[in-house]
Amino acid sequence: MVTVNFYKDVEDRLLKFAVIISKYNGKWVFCKHKKRTTYECPGGHRENGETIEATAKRELWEETGAKTFALTPVCVYSVIKDGQESFGMLYFAKIDSLGELPPLEIERIEFFDSLPSLWTYPDIQPVLFQKVSDTILTQ
Repeated sequence: MVTVNFYKDVEDRLLKFAVIISKYNGKWVFCKHKKRTTYECPGGHRENGETIEATAKRELWEETGAKTFALTPVCVYSVIKDGQESFGMLYFAKIDSLGELPPLEIERIEFFDSLPSLWTYPDIQPVLFQKVSDTILTQ
């Protein structure tokens, strides 16, 4: 069982991940990892000495090739699994231009009019999308 919670903020040191719900030309942007058959949002782990915003920008570029974009913080989220709570920062990005996809772990990106049915993290990603939809996309 996985539980997703949302917070206004937490201590910065607790933020371990950044997830970026993204749109490009009015379509949702999803990543297809080389080792998986499912889709996921751009995002990943914070590196030592990196701000959480820098993590979001780096991960967005690494996983989509985004060159220019507007990045909006949404909120802090947490995932509780097996009694352990881990924290991340949720962002929304409107991508204006894409470059080449860096030759890392992402095989390709795909664009969707609606959300895909094959999620890498089906207990987490739809909840994050709903939060972005409720807070950013309705403004």
